[in-house]
Amino acid sequence: MTTIPRRFNGPEHSGNGGWVSGLLAAQQQERHGSTVVTATLRQPPPLEVPLTWEDHPEEVRLVTAGGALIGEATSGSFEHEPLTAPSIDEAEQGVASYPGFASHPFDLCFTCGTARQPGDGLRLFTGPVGDGRTAGTWTPDPAVAGSDGLLDVPTTWAALDCPGGWAADFTAQPMVLGRMTAEVLRRPAAGEALLASGLLRERDGRKFRTATALHTVDGELLGRAEQVWIEIDLARFS
Repeated sequence: MTTIPRRFNGPEHSGNGGWVSGLLAAQQQERHGSTVVTATLRQPPPLEVPLTWEDHPEEVRLVTAGGALIGEATSGSFEHEPLTAPSIDEAEQGVASYPGFASHPFDLCFTCGTARQPGDGLRLFTGPVGDGRTAGTWTPDPAVAGSDGLLDVPTTWAALDCPGGWAADFTAQPMVLGRMTAEVLRRPAAGEALLASGLLRERDGRKFRTATALHTVDGELLGRAEQVWIEIDLARFS
């Protein structure tokens, strides 16, 4: 059994897509040894509700007490090379131009919400830096790390989440994460100066395909992701 704590929301009343996908990924890694994981969300993940794990030959599933499928995780693979690190100047420019400061459909989002206090949410703000890219500087607060001083897998996946959504621009159309393929090469440490980036690769109707990455300021790749976002009716998530 598991629950998604209220702290880890995306939309106010459902789970943060990256964090829940990372929760699925951690189970897939533990049970099946996958390094690169693809997590697919089938419905808005409920908060503070008992959920159950199902283990299958090649995947894990997260289901409600009534058997409704929340999401599943399998071994994954990437379609593209990882994003290169932005420069520090680009990342600082991205924070300064972050659209969420002016308008945010999910301002309580654990990853990128402007209404979250330091140490409560990640406060990871990435804005446009040209060519469909986003970037931002980010230093994880000790309060979002574990007792070992490192971010856990779900929190690292959450950090790899929203820079892709902002590359597709949440303010132009509200979206939620549908699918995410990611790999964590090294878990970030609290107090470590990092560079986050995102890229919009293409739009296909209501679907947006994006990529994200976390680097150190020295250019070390800590994690990468490829995502599919789905445009939504915001009233469904209010």
